[in-house]
Amino acid sequence: MLPEIRQYSEYFIFQQDGAPAHRNRETVELLKEVTPDFIQPSLWPPNSPDLNPVDYAIWGIMQETVCNKGKIANVEELCQRIVDEWERLDQRIIDGAVKEWQKRLRACSAAEGGQFEHELWLLVQQCCCNCALSLCRLIV
Repeated sequence: MLPEIRQYSEYFIFQQDGAPAHRNRETVELLKEVTPDFIQPSLWPPNSPDLNPVDYAIWGIMQETVCNKGKIANVEELCQRIVDEWERLDQRIIDGAVKEWQKRLRACSAAEGGQFEHELWLLVQQCCCNCALSLCRLIV
């Protein structure tokens, strides 16, 4: 997502939510190195799904595909299904979710960091992409 962020602005402050993978030492060190400013993990919110492409677009699809394949016998089977479905996930869905993130970032900025659902609605009304993946409809 860093190339997408840099298209929006060369200056940005990067923060993640408190998910364990985001707090991983290697992840934190990488972000300290490659982002111009970085908010330390102790100051991160517990989660911010409105700005996380995986949360607002991808996990719902993953949950549906993983769970619609019948009963899951154990944790190992669940993990394997998740890995299998992730590998099958169409790259266009991921790309669309990242593109959607730009709209969400603009809406968040317009709302000065506050609630921005109303800003998203305005952006959807202005959308002319007629996206085949119907990602614009996911945000209303």
